[in-house]
Amino acid sequence: MPSRKTAVLVVDDDPRILRMAQRILELEGYRVLKAINSTAAFDILEEEAPALILLDIMMPGMDGYTVCQRIREFSQVPIIMVTARGSDEEKVKGLDIGADDYVTKPFSAGELVARVKAVLRRSKFWDVPLEPALHCHDLVIDFARHVVTLEGQEVNLTATEYRLLSYLARNAGRVVTPDQVVEQVWGEEYLGETHLLQVNMARLRQKLGDKARNSRYILTRPGIGYMMVK
Repeated sequence: MPSRKTAVLVVDDDPRILRMAQRILELEGYRVLKAINSTAAFDILEEEAPALILLDIMMPGMDGYTVCQRIREFSQVPIIMVTARGSDEEKVKGLDIGADDYVTKPFSAGELVARVKAVLRRSKFWDVPLEPALHCHDLVIDFARHVVTLEGQEVNLTATEYRLLSYLARNAGRVVTPDQVVEQVWGEEYLGETHLLQVNMARLRQKLGDKARNSRYILTRPGIGYMMVK
């Protein structure tokens, strides 16, 4: 159990899901904030700084995708999207707009807790800088400040994109396999979920203006993995 009351914001228009999530997370020692729609969620975010947001996709009015996009305009707080269908299209769309993970309804207590703990564990681990900075051509990764600049301009990365780039940078000059990347960036419980890596790698490359076939920063070794240029 966490020694301090880590706050988790649960946003869902179904009161039963809110009650269930609250019960599950409070048993694990978390402080649960509840919002039944986007308006209530943003009101809470003005007053509180939750460590994680559990965000339902299908809500009346502003849906979860739009809420996630709005949050990403001012915060990199980890977000777990909740989907009722669990289709790859919904998962990819959520990841593509900046979500860190997803969970499918109906979810078990064990699965919800595992997802929450995994996302929080990753966010805390990557808060610890190992090196001051890495320079690759006109790309600079400042590990201490979690700031990435390209040609002197800051690149707006999600927390997951930053972890991905940071892991590749810390292994610059070495080829890392997809499994190694997934395990280090997401956790061993995510091994085999290659779409997480594919979506985030494509989005990261787009933000860096880095084409897979003519890359300046992240090289692809077909059938092997990826390598950050040293």
